[in-house]
Amino acid sequence: MARSRRPQKTDARSRPARAARGDSRGARDEAGAAKAAKPQGRAKARDEAPAEPRSQTNRLELAAPIGERPRLQAPVMLVVRPGDDYALIDTGDSEKLERYGPHFVRRPENQAIWPRRLAAAEWDAAHAVFSGDTEEEGLGRWRFPGEPLGETWPLSHDDLSYLGRFTSFRHVGVFPEQAEHWAFMERRIAARLAAGRQPRVLNLFGYTGLASLLAARAGAEVTHVDASKKAIAWARENQEVAGLLDKPIRWICEDAVRYAEREVKRGSRYDIILLDPPKFGRGPKGETWELFEDLPYLLGLTRALLAEPADSVVLTAYSIRASFYSLGALMGEAFRGLGGRIEAGELLISEAGEEPRLLSTSLFSRWIADD
Repeated sequence: MARSRRPQKTDARSRPARAARGDSRGARDEAGAAKAAKPQGRAKARDEAPAEPRSQTNRLELAAPIGERPRLQAPVMLVVRPGDDYALIDTGDSEKLERYGPHFVRRPENQAIWPRRLAAAEWDAAHAVFSGDTEEEGLGRWRFPGEPLGETWPLSHDDLSYLGRFTSFRHVGVFPEQAEHWAFMERRIAARLAAGRQPRVLNLFGYTGLASLLAARAGAEVTHVDASKKAIAWARENQEVAGLLDKPIRWICEDAVRYAEREVKRGSRYDIILLDPPKFGRGPKGETWELFEDLPYLLGLTRALLAEPADSVVLTAYSIRASFYSLGALMGEAFRGLGGRIEAGELLISEAGEEPRLLSTSLFSRWIADD
């Protein structure tokens, strides 16, 4: 059950071939826009000014953590390598060329400040190209040089099927750099099951549900929380596409902080907690989120929601002016007295082909209980 999910290498220089039109089901989903209006997912684009941080007056009184900080291991670099489901073909000149299954996608990438390796013809053969406003907080559009791929298009990760969509914020519904976190989570779930206990997983800011589906397939009882109704609908559709309707997943449309507060009051406990907050966001009832203002409180709530004994907490942060050492130090203070260790570093994707470079995508920190 705890087998590795790491993709295997593939040929980097295979020229993108034109593919048949993808499966098209349902109306076009403005998931990117919905994502902007909630505290869920990554630092998604916004078409409005950042909201004021949520009020601190109604926060729960949480006991101050005591005891020693968990030991810190940093930097830890988690690298996703090319495979059949996904490959980073080339990067450079502030763009990236990726392959999702048979489809080649070209879109902006601010971290790719180096020159491209491949010829222009390789890039021009992409099936989908994002154009328009290239700022992370801006709106843009997709164009399809050949036949359009459809409103939705079939994707796969480690034999788990799901649907992609081309959103107006350059995203496609999956963040492949998190494959290392998914594999880690599946190993931890397998270990708990082997010890005779079905683990409970809480996925806050769950977006389109891939992590939740993988956790449920691995044998966990999952609670998935996202403030966007459209993202929840997309995740439910992915559950059906993946053939996992019989798995124990609760889909909750709720502001992440408000849900965590209610769970603390109810005395709920979870073995594994996933946190993937954006830089700014807004909840379904006008709740606001600001990462630096609200993350310490959310980590306090997370600490209060951990089972005894707990297993792990995974935190990912995109597009912020911070460091993995900052995230590791914050988690260390919040989790004083729990023992275990904290890993902090970056999520990276390796290019395919000869002399691959590593594309940095996000920062992460995760607490892991002693085995």
